[in-house]
Amino acid sequence: MTNVKSPKTARGRVIEDPGIARFLFSDVRFSWVWLVVRIWVGYQWIQASLHKIADPGWVQTGTALAGFWKGAVTVSASGKSNIAFDWYSSFLTFLLNNHAYTWFGKLIAYGEFMVGVGLIVGAFVGIAAFFGALMNWNFIMAGSASTNGFLLVLGIFLVLAWKTAGYIGVDYFLLRWLGVPWTGGEENEQAISPALAPKAGK
Repeated sequence: MTNVKSPKTARGRVIEDPGIARFLFSDVRFSWVWLVVRIWVGYQWIQASLHKIADPGWVQTGTALAGFWKGAVTVSASGKSNIAFDWYSSFLTFLLNNHAYTWFGKLIAYGEFMVGVGLIVGAFVGIAAFFGALMNWNFIMAGSASTNGFLLVLGIFLVLAWKTAGYIGVDYFLLRWLGVPWTGGEENEQAISPALAPKAGK
């Protein structure tokens, strides 16, 4: 009886993803669900950004962001603050002392807008979702819950689904151009070097 070894890469054996993971994050049939998710999340980011872009305290002086940071690092009479970790409080204090809010406010306002546009049109969805999730994480670390936790989870899912989340969108062309095409369901296709492919009788 012929013993056929599992395909290998240069580093060792290939570990297959579970079927449910392949369906959720790699199957283009699920891209319709990611289309709805990314448009909704993108809309939330654009809505949030427009309020900031229209506010001089965010895009001109940065005082709105400075106020948010000061509120986050302020310790109440009971000895508590909105920030649970001292290192993050020190980080925000460092930014405040160096007046980083004068340019950080612009970065956040226009960054939120770019994330929203990227998600809605489906351009570099994984990258846009990553930076969106990063902002959600920072807002949470600064003590602002609101919808940030929910958006963070959805952002992580969009990052995991980067190959198909933008399939119905600009990524359909961008990822092909970058050399990340969809195989069209060819389940046995292996992205390994011919030199590493299993040989008959081995």
